[in-house]
Amino acid sequence: MKVGQRFNNPSRTLGDANFAAFQLASGDNHPIHYDVEYCRRKGHRDMVAHGFQVAIQTAPGAGMLPHVLEDSLIGLIEQSSKFLKPVYCGDTVYPALEIIDLTPGTTTGVIHLRTTVHNQDGELVLEGEQKMLVRRRPQEGKV
Repeated sequence: MKVGQRFNNPSRTLGDANFAAFQLASGDNHPIHYDVEYCRRKGHRDMVAHGFQVAIQTAPGAGMLPHVLEDSLIGLIEQSSKFLKPVYCGDTVYPALEIIDLTPGTTTGVIHLRTTVHNQDGELVLEGEQKMLVRRRPQEGKV
């Protein structure tokens, strides 16, 4: 692991099924997330994805990072997100994680990640940070 290392999570087009699944899992009942006519009356072109529906695309488990860390991964310990632009039903999102800091401890370490999500037009729609706790690998002595 090194600062600057990047992990691109798979892109995904968020369609009706994704919106319905998120509504079911989250219990969200605001019509801006499931009622197209309501959204259009409010000036939107389609349903607006809940911010957490976009943020979840940056889950480390959705990409290759956990496979690189293998059994040294303990867990996600911190997450923050800024929602910069709306994401609509039918948009394709491109999530990425970049290591911005490594903090070693005696037996564990913290990987500090910058998270971004761009849409199909290349617009930054989300930025944030995550911290993951990992076991140090004794053979390498590094995070």
